[in-house]
Amino acid sequence: MSSFHKAHPAAGSRPGTLVIPAGSPPPRMTMIRYGPDSVTEQPIATPVDLPGEFPEGTVTWVDVQGYGDEGIIRAIGDHFRLSPLALEDAINAPQRPKSEVYPDHHLVISRVPIVDGDILSLPQVCFIIGTRVLVTFQEKPLGLFNPVRERIRAGMGPMRRSGPDYLAYALIDTMVDRYYPVAEALSGDLDAIEDALLDDAESELLNRLRRARRRVVMLRRIGLPQREMVGNLQRDPSPWFSPTTRDYLRDTYDHIAQIVELADASRDMATALADELLSLVGQKTNEIMKVLTLMASIFIPLTFIAGIYGMNFDNMPELHAPRGYFGALTAMTIVAAGMIVYFRRRGWIGRPNRRG
Repeated sequence: MSSFHKAHPAAGSRPGTLVIPAGSPPPRMTMIRYGPDSVTEQPIATPVDLPGEFPEGTVTWVDVQGYGDEGIIRAIGDHFRLSPLALEDAINAPQRPKSEVYPDHHLVISRVPIVDGDILSLPQVCFIIGTRVLVTFQEKPLGLFNPVRERIRAGMGPMRRSGPDYLAYALIDTMVDRYYPVAEALSGDLDAIEDALLDDAESELLNRLRRARRRVVMLRRIGLPQREMVGNLQRDPSPWFSPTTRDYLRDTYDHIAQIVELADASRDMATALADELLSLVGQKTNEIMKVLTLMASIFIPLTFIAGIYGMNFDNMPELHAPRGYFGALTAMTIVAAGMIVYFRRRGWIGRPNRRG
């Protein structure tokens, strides 16, 4: 699990200061321009090659992957006349999922869970929606939007007949759909832990449960503001989102609401399983201590008898008894057997005696 690390400028820095993440790859830009009857795709080598005109009836999608060159990032922001605060939100990741309206564009920050083995990462994608243009910023190539690119190429549904707001909706909806496998796998892991608890309470289960609970926390940490962001897009009027697209966003809101509810249920289940696991561990410890205590209780009188007759005084009455050794062993056996019978009748050994 990765901990939370926020990229932020030094205290007192001016608004719009960018903090480029360490190890971020250099920006790689691609452009897709489409309309009802055509689609063109091309890589963008430098910000100078970015389109300056956005013809009526077309949508231009510029996808920026990687933040490794601040000069290029600022040139992109200047080209599209992005607010310095919007560019700061796009680059200084991670941000809380949110929706903000600026005079020349609409900014949306979205987060998505990605599982790689035991590592759960939560990268962000920034959407800048303008007039007939959408600019997306990704920390690195994530491969999230390939299905949407295929829909654009194939001309499926209303995609090529709609504006950049619908494209933004389709991309956000694709990100929300990525929550389902993570949430379902998490729920399945908790079910497996619950089944394993019925067999035995091992330390490995505690480790698995700890990892699951941390994933629940991380999923809720981005799921709750993501739900709020989609709800704001759906409800709040914006010149950059048409009423038709906001209707589509209702379905996305339902999806993220279901995921948050599943995360809440997983959190409650993880808490209950942790209590049950600790209870089982405590019960197992008590059983062990009970056995050890009963064994010690049985041997205490035997040790007492052996200690008495282990003293080498000449005037001890039974010291020269011809059958004293066997008599002592017999007394020890009777005492031990009597205590075992007594413990069993009290229900301390074997099944409890409901009458006693």
